[in-house]
Amino acid sequence: MKNNPLVIGIIGAIIGGVLVWFLLVNSSNSNVGGMMGIRQTYNQGQQNTPTAMGNLDSHFIEQMIPHHEGAIAMAKLAQQKATRPEIKTLANNVITSQSQEIVQMKKWYKDWFGVEVPENANAGIGMGRGMMRGGMMGNATDTGALQEADNFDKAFIEEMIPHHQTAIMMANMLAAGTSRPEMKKLAQDIIDAQTKEINEMRRWYQNWGY
Repeated sequence: MKNNPLVIGIIGAIIGGVLVWFLLVNSSNSNVGGMMGIRQTYNQGQQNTPTAMGNLDSHFIEQMIPHHEGAIAMAKLAQQKATRPEIKTLANNVITSQSQEIVQMKKWYKDWFGVEVPENANAGIGMGRGMMRGGMMGNATDTGALQEADNFDKAFIEEMIPHHQTAIMMANMLAAGTSRPEMKKLAQDIIDAQTKEINEMRRWYQNWGY
């Protein structure tokens, strides 16, 4: 059966509306500003022009680098303060994998767009609920609340899960809109790794009686 363009358009509009609603109602767990920026460039990417596709890729890199840096900051704190070896192992994995992805994204950005990643391009991304409460955004990560938590391991999981969820939503938008195979693979790597880590953290949270 042939696809009906009208039906496809209606379905697309519904999906887009649901996504925007989801982001708004979950704004306490993630930074909607950065997500909406990705959403806007994703929509532009649907034009399938080189400029639109480039905008999507550049915007994703500009937002994901500080987002990764926020996760790394929390993970480094976990190396010092976590009591459970599972959390320390997770922290080590986050630092290793996301540091490598940052290096790769910076290289791609320079190769594809001819300039370094702008230092002030990260205004739309925070660390999660703690960052939103503290009013701090972007690369200037505020780990004070996490550092002072009575139960660090519990607080770490409560912060890292929504942080990972934001990255997964961004990666899904990238995967749907980019034409670069490198970016598609990066998106899938982020989705796979961080979905696995979310499932692990949820299991620990339940098993440890939080």
